[in-house]
Amino acid sequence: MSVRRLSSGGPWEEVVGYCRAVVAGPWVLVSGSTATVGGEVVGVDDMYQQTVAAFGVALDGLQRAGLDVADVVRTRIYLTDMTRQPEAGRAHHELFADHPPANTTVEVSALAHPDHLVEVEIDAYREPA
Repeated sequence: MSVRRLSSGGPWEEVVGYCRAVVAGPWVLVSGSTATVGGEVVGVDDMYQQTVAAFGVALDGLQRAGLDVADVVRTRIYLTDMTRQPEAGRAHHELFADHPPANTTVEVSALAHPDHLVEVEIDAYREPA
């Protein structure tokens, strides 16, 4: 099986030692993604906007691998406040309603930046040609 690693060029990738996405055979695994765009946190105090932005970062990694939202089979959402899950859930529904993946949503005590409210992961699969 071939493995291809795709970097987004983000500064934490080199510091921490990870890449945005890994293509392993028919699978694409996208690392945890937050609402940090161009070095700035998008949607401070807005769970919905951060969820949209975080999935945007993750889906960009997926698209770099040649897959799209229809190929997503699993999402994971990490929230700093589960009482705000309806906001994150609304964003998830808008993105994935046409091709609903398996999903896990959990609450965590903190994320990498104090303004981060949500972090997401994507697993995708495309049948080999």
